[in-house]
Amino acid sequence: MAGSRVVVASDKFKGSLTSNQVAVAVREGVRRLCPDATVDAVPVADGGDGTLAAAVAAGFQFVPVTASGPTGEPTRTGFARRRGGGGGDVAVVELADVSGLVRLPGGRPAPMTATSRGTGELIAAAIDSGCTRIILGIGGSACTDGGAGLVRALGAKLYDANGADLAEGGAALSALASVDLTALTERLAGVEVVVACDVDNPLTGPSGAAATYGPQKGADPAQVKQLDAALAQWADLVARETGRDLRDAPGAGAAGGVGFAAVALLGAELRPGIGLMLDLVGFHQHLDGADLVITGEGALDEQTLHGKAVAGVAAAAGVAGIPVVAVCGTNRLNPDRLRQAGITAAYALTDLEPDVRRCIAEPIPLLRQLGERIAADHLLRSTMTATERGFA
Repeated sequence: MAGSRVVVASDKFKGSLTSNQVAVAVREGVRRLCPDATVDAVPVADGGDGTLAAAVAAGFQFVPVTASGPTGEPTRTGFARRRGGGGGDVAVVELADVSGLVRLPGGRPAPMTATSRGTGELIAAAIDSGCTRIILGIGGSACTDGGAGLVRALGAKLYDANGADLAEGGAALSALASVDLTALTERLAGVEVVVACDVDNPLTGPSGAAATYGPQKGADPAQVKQLDAALAQWADLVARETGRDLRDAPGAGAAGGVGFAAVALLGAELRPGIGLMLDLVGFHQHLDGADLVITGEGALDEQTLHGKAVAGVAAAAGVAGIPVVAVCGTNRLNPDRLRQAGITAAYALTDLEPDVRRCIAEPIPLLRQLGERIAADHLLRSTMTATERGFA
């Protein structure tokens, strides 16, 4: 369709392409058939891994930082910053890129000792650079330390019964005897923290951080029990110090308890990740005058429909009355489930190439072909119909 406006707002294809690479490949395919089409690339994420890349693709400046990885090793990472004029700068911090599973040396789990300290170091660097609003994405954590490492990097002091500094990691919290939040409170003065969080687990108990997510991070049943007791000790001391017990707050168990530290000690607001990110990258402004939205992620499945980027994009476009299609590596949703999510059709790499390994290794040419198919089905066909009816 001559003059069509298309918005490509895809999440990453995990292990294969960034969200921006997906958008560029699809755009190239669409414009092969519709060279006059305007195709806006708006990479998105849901607050987990890929959040930092999506912010940079949306125009944020990447600020490199070396921070502590989940087992203490120096890690080259960074945050994304947007100048805010008189209102202060905004920083996007991605926990997964510094304290995440992908940062474990050799991929070896460290369920008892992994720390969120590096995430706190990134927040500290952002504050020191003049940022007064911190957007924190907390998906993909490698640790179950209740956010203790994070707040220590921002000035909190944690001591054992002998007055010695506590060791890093969740297990060490069982020896926690006292907490000093003075320097933390001073550091956070005038700083707003907003957390992208899509789970409602409490900090402790059968649906808490250790029980629900500990096994994914390598904890065996005995270690899960130990971590849960340690997190309870942490919550007790924080409640005694602050006068508020927020261990059962929805989302407190997110990211191994980083959600708890955020709400209890940083005064943070927890918001659904995709909604927060769509606002951050200006997605709604891109919808003005759009004829089609193309979203996507590596695999479309039932999990996609519960708070993931694709579902959020489809919902926002649906409110604006704009049709949505999806691209993906594999599609496990039937047409009825897709329609319920507001998605007209799904186009998978495996429709073109049944070898999944090749789809992962060489996705860009396949995505370009899918872009052409989408243009043929949803742009050229619209023009043909209009022409035949005398409206174009």
